[in-house]
Amino acid sequence: MRRMAWFLFAGGIGFLIDVGVNHLLLTYTPIGPFLSRIPAIMAAMSFTWFVNRNRTFDPSPHSLAVEGIRYWTVGITSALINYAIYSALIARAPIQPAVAIVFASAAATVYSFFGYSRFVFRHKNQG
Repeated sequence: MRRMAWFLFAGGIGFLIDVGVNHLLLTYTPIGPFLSRIPAIMAAMSFTWFVNRNRTFDPSPHSLAVEGIRYWTVGITSALINYAIYSALIARAPIQPAVAIVFASAAATVYSFFGYSRFVFRHKNQG
């Protein structure tokens, strides 16, 4: 239960970072809703790595470099899933970008939890 609470906390704050950066970029720069997601996702992912590696999961059995590569591999794959769903919704459905982020982030959250817990922070003695 502790693990899930920290994961949801990290993801919730990461979501707010994602939406906030996206909103700021859409409001104050000429870039559109597709390009704005890239730095928004990167900022959110950086925050979630810090929380997940320090609070959510037990210490990784890997070196920091290996853990980082594994985390960003899952994270980038999750971000691609997130971005693909977001883009499809923006392109096909008459919804606001923040609403598309909600749906895209929900799908990516499920994927990333299993990826992080099974690939990044898994210990050899775990089933």
